[in-house]
Amino acid sequence: MDLKKFLFILLATFNFIYSLAQNSSNNVDFWNNVRFGGGIGLGFNNNSFNGSISPSTIYQFNDQIAAGTGLNFNYAKFNDDKFLAYGGSVLSLFNPIPQLQLSTEFEQLRINRTLYTQTINIEDNYWLPAFFVGLGYSTRNVTLGLRYDLLYNDSKSIYGNALTPFVRVFF
Repeated sequence: MDLKKFLFILLATFNFIYSLAQNSSNNVDFWNNVRFGGGIGLGFNNNSFNGSISPSTIYQFNDQIAAGTGLNFNYAKFNDDKFLAYGGSVLSLFNPIPQLQLSTEFEQLRINRTLYTQTINIEDNYWLPAFFVGLGYSTRNVTLGLRYDLLYNDSKSIYGNALTPFVRVFF
């Protein structure tokens, strides 16, 4: 997916949320349903590290459904190879029961990576899409879980594998 498509999806989401606010009989009701928070991620493996922070804003439609957008910043180091990624995401959350959260998240990241070999150093910059489906345990404002990237690319992704843990907090 290119940058134009990603920006269109992001702007369409903002437009949808904004139009909900305009149709509300009282704008205060809209802001009472907006929640701020995000997620953090840490991954460790043999000679590797992956850390991420992703502030997000969601609109809580009801007790079960929420949707929103987020910003993403990721740093990863595998042996001597380094990856820096930044971008945005669109996410949806569904809680069929209060303790169980199902999620989907489309993420578009700009990747800057440096690969060190014995003969040359390779610098690479590219856009990388990811589509996560997740399952988490929720308690109050915190959700702990696992998510799986359906578009995982072993040679391009900054994540160690397609399955990654997450922690989400919304207030």
